[in-house]
Amino acid sequence: MTQARLRHGRVSLGVSFFVQGVTFALLVTRIPAIQDRYSISDGLLPVFLAAVPVLAGVGSVLTERVVGRVRPSVVLRWLQPVALLALLGVGAGNRMWEAAVSLGAFGLSAGGLDASMNMLGVSLQRAYGRSIMLGFHAAYSLGGIVGASLAWVGAHWDLALFVSYLPAAAVLLPAALIGSRWYADAGVDAGAAADPGRSEPGGSEPGGSEPGGSDVGGSRVVFRMLLPLCLVMAFAYIGDSTVSNWSAKYLKDTLGSSAELATVPYNAYMVTTLLGRSIGDFGVRRFGPVAVVRFGSVLAAAGFAVVAVAPGAWTGILGFTVLGFGLCVLVPQCFAAAGRMFPGASDAAVARLNIFNYVGFLVGAPLVGALGDAWSYRGALLVPMVMVLVASLYARSFGQLPDGYGGGHDGQERPRAVDVG
Repeated sequence: MTQARLRHGRVSLGVSFFVQGVTFALLVTRIPAIQDRYSISDGLLPVFLAAVPVLAGVGSVLTERVVGRVRPSVVLRWLQPVALLALLGVGAGNRMWEAAVSLGAFGLSAGGLDASMNMLGVSLQRAYGRSIMLGFHAAYSLGGIVGASLAWVGAHWDLALFVSYLPAAAVLLPAALIGSRWYADAGVDAGAAADPGRSEPGGSEPGGSEPGGSDVGGSRVVFRMLLPLCLVMAFAYIGDSTVSNWSAKYLKDTLGSSAELATVPYNAYMVTTLLGRSIGDFGVRRFGPVAVVRFGSVLAAAGFAVVAVAPGAWTGILGFTVLGFGLCVLVPQCFAAAGRMFPGASDAAVARLNIFNYVGFLVGAPLVGALGDAWSYRGALLVPMVMVLVASLYARSFGQLPDGYGGGHDGQERPRAVDVG
């Protein structure tokens, strides 16, 4: 694969992360409007909300099987339009079954998108020979900020959901389709050029070997080895869902802020997540993934601690800001570490690891809410604080490499397969 092809692949994949960030934010930030449009009761709403991540987990499992036959770029190319059309379907319907079908399609496609995007990201990082995964997730965070801003405009002007969603879909859908022309399955194309011993697509072994994957370091996923990364992934999403679901309520009800000020913590969290991911790859290249994950875990725990003991709203906002800087590095590094741990089966490892994204999302908000109601929200925030602190104990797993793969800072960097910018 040429240097230009890799650079184009990196940019086009960044566009896909951005598009999915916008799409997901447009859905989740308009949940109250969706509930009103379809007259979904408060008792039934949690069922709909839980169904989306459950189906996303199913989509991730199905993607693992599909990429044994076709490349991840093909999966991503066709699922991104499905997610956007499902979003439009949510805005266009008015019957309960239409909401169920559209949200179900969104959940399944989102799971496949998350898995295939990160599969491509892992293979591109391996071709580059240095950390670039955090940059892709920074694009997702930027998309989330843009999507949330567009949703605010729609809510502020009291636009119908379909009217609010249509302009975004009209721009993003052709952008995603055009950008998909330059996707680069670097794990196959670049890796095969660098290692003549690699097989071609279609030569994968049963049990998890990726298309074109080599047997170096293991062509099958050993769940026992992957488990520490799965736990860190779940803990990270428990922390993330705590912020997205409870930050506004905590600031208003516990710290006594105004309704307007209560919207600030999540915005601050999203901005610092974007900033942290934008510079995170430089930290990984300089200090290695183990140090970055350990530092991020401790910093996120400190952020939760500040929020839990905050005497007032602005101290709480400071805590959420610190939390964003710390938590933002964990998920991208989980995917990157899975790719390094199983270079001959990175697609399967990423798909299985991705399931714990949705496990954390499902557990986080109900757990904190139940503890907050039964005890106190200050006390409830100590639970995700402990979880992300425990994640630091698994930091060594982020530098674990099979024999014959890599070197440098705890196994992160290796001699580049190609010299790309």
